Amino acid sequence: MTPSPDYLLIGHVAHDETPQGPKLGGTVSYAGCAAHALGVQVAIVTSAAQDEIVLKAFPPGIDLHVIEAPESTIFVNIYEGDKRRQIVRGHAQPLSLSDVPEAWRSAPIVHLGPLDDEVDPALARAFPHSLVAAGPQGWMRTWDAEGTVFPKQWEHADALLPILDVTVFSEEDIHRDKALEAHYASLASLLIVTRAANGCTVYQRGQEPMHIPAPAVPVVDATGAGDIFTGIFLVIYWRTRDVRRAAEAATQLASLSVTRAGMSGIPTPDEIRQVIG
Repeated sequence: MTPSPDYLLIGHVAHDETPQGPKLGGTVSYAGCAAHALGVQVAIVTSAAQDEIVLKAFPPGIDLHVIEAPESTIFVNIYEGDKRRQIVRGHAQPLSLSDVPEAWRSAPIVHLGPLDDEVDPALARAFPHSLVAAGPQGWMRTWDAEGTVFPKQWEHADALLPILDVTVFSEEDIHRDKALEAHYASLASLLIVTRAANGCTVYQRGQEPMHIPAPAVPVVDATGAGDIFTGIFLVIYWRTRDVRRAAEAATQLASLSVTRAGMSGIPTPDEIRQVIG
């Protein structure tokens, strides 16, 4: 176990069922691998079944602390035209501060990446000396008895947005609700709303919104692009404290990620050099 990572992620790793077999997924997986590609020390606190096969897909150098569970969090994504229907077939253990190794609690970057409402919202207040970020998508999900996933209101938004250092979500997560976006932006210190091929909008307290366009690219698979964006943004922002530079680089590299399928969209060394230098 690494004594003190640069970038700590907390959330469930997803076991994604696909026609090609089980695949690694989830916010902490995509964001963590993207941050690792930028050369920072990454650690992940997650929960999964003891024999979970997708954990083997992580690159060497990412440190995993796995809370053993009777089952992993398993997602099935069913595409009907351009619409996606999600079914969740398993849930690993909830995650709270007691699950985070003491030595990791001083990480300079802490990224809360809930997948199926498993991350204790109190963690937003648990790292007073860190840059604390959240991708709240997993706090915006619920499911029925058959596991079909539905959206729900982000219950703790009004309490958490003012204290989080960075919040990132997609306009799809709030169903392009402009009034809700404006409300969240009025509360947040730094909020980024990603817009797929249309780039992203950056809201900073006390400043005018900033729009960052995305390059036109052929889309092969958009899975994980928002999480890759977040991982890259947080590393560059932590290093430079330059919001525009971080958002532009994250947009460029996340856009390149959709030209490849799944985890192969993680930025390559050549892409990182071309975009960041």
